[in-house]
Amino acid sequence: MKLPSRWHISALAVTSAASLALGVTTVNASPAFDAPVAVDSAAAIAAVNLDDPAKKEIAMKIVSSAENSSLDWRAQFKYIEDIGDGRGYTAGIIGFCSGTHDMLELVQEYTKRKPDNILAKYLPALKKVDGSDSHAGLDPNYPKDWKTAAKDKVFQDSQEFERDRVYFNPAVSQGKSDGVRALGQFIYYDAIVMHGDGNDSTSFRNIRKRALSKAKPPSQGGNETTWLNAFLDARVWAMKQEEAHSDTSRVDTAQRVFLKNGNFDLNTPLKWKVYGDSYTIN
Repeated sequence: MKLPSRWHISALAVTSAASLALGVTTVNASPAFDAPVAVDSAAAIAAVNLDDPAKKEIAMKIVSSAENSSLDWRAQFKYIEDIGDGRGYTAGIIGFCSGTHDMLELVQEYTKRKPDNILAKYLPALKKVDGSDSHAGLDPNYPKDWKTAAKDKVFQDSQEFERDRVYFNPAVSQGKSDGVRALGQFIYYDAIVMHGDGNDSTSFRNIRKRALSKAKPPSQGGNETTWLNAFLDARVWAMKQEEAHSDTSRVDTAQRVFLKNGNFDLNTPLKWKVYGDSYTIN
């Protein structure tokens, strides 16, 4: 089941130890934090940022649980549908939308890498429908051709590149700058995935600005728990401004659970719920 979201979510080389740490069961349905030199491997793992491959894999799975009701985020390369949220087609691993510019940028990146790809012919139409919910020039074959393209490793790599460029890397960078650890970086990532980082009141940058009126991040001398709670309060406010995002369980029964447990490093095992479904990463 694909759940509504404004902005939904390189195959990662994970060490065998990390792979064991990332066993999955599904039920019902700043540089200041770089890893220190340490003898104890568990302590070293606990100190890494979200851009560590194992932590990044965890982040992809948690977001996918909310965006796709599945931890299998790699199965979403081929996903495409119009979910009726006014943003045209939503597709791929991060919910690129034909109405919100990121799908256009994705197909442009794919075409730069592989000029003769099956989606290149839709670029004129994607430019015209950008900013609207129109399917003009895309129907009836665009969804079928998207699914064909999704079998192409070049297109898969393009999706991951654009996900990281537009969403993941900016979120992690801001998190490091604010002095928050992997959990805080993930909280930022999930927010930018849903809300984007534009100039409207519910964008990531304005959610953060709203939180700054209530608390300070660790980089400004604030308490990490207090800051992240303020950010999540602002995030919930932003979600409730739009019916498609009004279910805040991805915050209430997931991110706040990790925060309440003091799991700032997103260490496994992790247990959470989204939209009533329970998930575990062991």
